[in-house]
Amino acid sequence: MPLHLTKVAYGADSVDYLAGRLALKAAHQPAFLTTRYLPKRHEEIVGGSLFWIIKHKLVGRSPIIGFGEAEGGRVAIYLEPKLILTHPLPKRAHQGWRYLEDANAPRDLGEGGDGAGELPPALLGELAAMGLV
Repeated sequence: MPLHLTKVAYGADSVDYLAGRLALKAAHQPAFLTTRYLPKRHEEIVGGSLFWIIKHKLVGRSPIIGFGEAEGGRVAIYLEPKLILTHPLPKRAHQGWRYLEDANAPRDLGEGGDGAGELPPALLGELAAMGLV
């Protein structure tokens, strides 16, 4: 079972905005974000996902494909440039990233035949804010 990371989607106020930002980054370069330090458990994380926090909820994930070096001695976390929506799960905001065990990770939308994966992201975000999804 892979290990995951959680991170606040800084500057993103909606799922649509985050998805667009990931797609825009992927059009010009590999999608990645930088961090100061290489996670100690980085070998367990490759194959896992980065779960994004928007408005105190885990709302989606981007698969992690590896780690590398970035400018200024920082570490790059390389991501698949897509956002996979998940069932919203309350999560307090934090600085940087945190580990997330697979057993505690929210499942993807559309798993289990609930049909939520077919909804537009904006509508899904509103339903999640009301606690209906």
